[in-house]
Amino acid sequence: MNRGIFLSSQDRAPLFEALLRHIAGNPAQLHIPGHRQGRGLPESFRRLDNGMLFSLDLTELPGLDDLHNPVGPLARAQELAATLYGADRSFFLVNGTTVGIGALLLAAVGQGEVILPRNAHGSFLGGLVLSGADPVFVYPETIPGFGLDCGVPPAAIEQALVKHPGAAAVFALHPNYYGVTGDLAGQARAAQGADKPLLVDEAHGAHLRFHPGLPGDAMSEGAAACVQSTHKLGGSLTQTSLLHLKGGLVDAGRVAAALRLLETTSPSYILLASLDLARRQLALQGRELLERTLELAGRLRKRLARIRGLRLLAPEDLPEGKYSLDPTKLVISVRGLGLTGYQVRDLLADRYRVYIEMADASHVVAFVTIGAAGRDCSMLGDALADLAVREKGLPGAPLPEAPGTCKKLMKPRDAWFSRAGRVALAEAAGRICAETVAVYPPGIPAVYPGEEITPEIINYLTTVRELKLPCQGPSDPALKTLKVVIE
Repeated sequence: MNRGIFLSSQDRAPLFEALLRHIAGNPAQLHIPGHRQGRGLPESFRRLDNGMLFSLDLTELPGLDDLHNPVGPLARAQELAATLYGADRSFFLVNGTTVGIGALLLAAVGQGEVILPRNAHGSFLGGLVLSGADPVFVYPETIPGFGLDCGVPPAAIEQALVKHPGAAAVFALHPNYYGVTGDLAGQARAAQGADKPLLVDEAHGAHLRFHPGLPGDAMSEGAAACVQSTHKLGGSLTQTSLLHLKGGLVDAGRVAAALRLLETTSPSYILLASLDLARRQLALQGRELLERTLELAGRLRKRLARIRGLRLLAPEDLPEGKYSLDPTKLVISVRGLGLTGYQVRDLLADRYRVYIEMADASHVVAFVTIGAAGRDCSMLGDALADLAVREKGLPGAPLPEAPGTCKKLMKPRDAWFSRAGRVALAEAAGRICAETVAVYPPGIPAVYPGEEITPEIINYLTTVRELKLPCQGPSDPALKTLKVVIE
């Protein structure tokens, strides 16, 4: 695998430089945004800017380019991103990876079938509803002893393509929220063997390309397209992402047209500039920053492994096959403490002022990022060591796993737009669901619109309701009722 990084012109930040030139000219400003470089913002907000950040909040002015028709500095910035990531074309996104996934479904799948991992993020629903795509779900393997999903075996992709030869594309998740990657190269070969593009949700992988101690990135592993949440682990501001294309299986013009449909026509230049600068930083300092990050994560991992009652997910825990683990993500099982992950998360925040990325019923997950400090890691280690001594719960009954199979009776789009009404959860068996329900995080739907509500789903959601687990999607947050299709 070629993990080389092309540094030609990577020391430039064309869009950021254009913004600075514009500001330096002290122009008259009779355009949006109305706060006029911060002058019209509420004073309490304005005082937070000790420098000139708000002055960069501009619009599509001559010399500053246009996100939906880039020909100047923004076009050059996107070209540098493509070169850095080994892509043929890259797009800056300011509506997060969600908008990139939607654009790929619209552009590469349309109303056809798409092979989709069942542990795909809940944001896929929007793309399925808007495009009319028909999902064919494939199921990931599970990590023994942890009950967490890992990758979908390439053989499952091959089998799905044999059964559904008309599928337009294959989607993959790389890595998942827990930092686990599967055999993406094998999935790419399976898709390419059927002349289908492999599209990758790489929301948690913007950093992978920049250190050999990390799993391989999607472009290096054979993806035709990927979307990365640069804001998560790449150093840009919240809701900024990159979409990359490689090869000819996905039409770049159709992707651009889809983004024009889905993405705001008033993009924040502060967000766009943060993407430009994050790309430059990764190109010039990514290896160095990640070396330090891996050292911090490694020391913290060793310390936590010595705390009684904790168990950390390690590479040796993964199933046989080409699975790997991003070591900057610490997945900590707290079952040995007799506490749920939610309880530990809340104790960390309320008692110790330590905030982690996520929790589920059995785990807490901490991200050690390029911005992490040694103090952050020390505080987490101190807090968990103290918590393990002070808090000993009684082991509760394990949560039932989300149903492992589904029965699709309608496309998600058709169910979404069907006439619907609510029925009591206990009485919903056999009905067609008209909404999605996902425990969040990690946001994997237990049921999609268009699927039959089975007794297994009702039992699972009843337990979710009783434990008051956080959910996304249901119109009734209390989960007393579900929205179903009226037939």
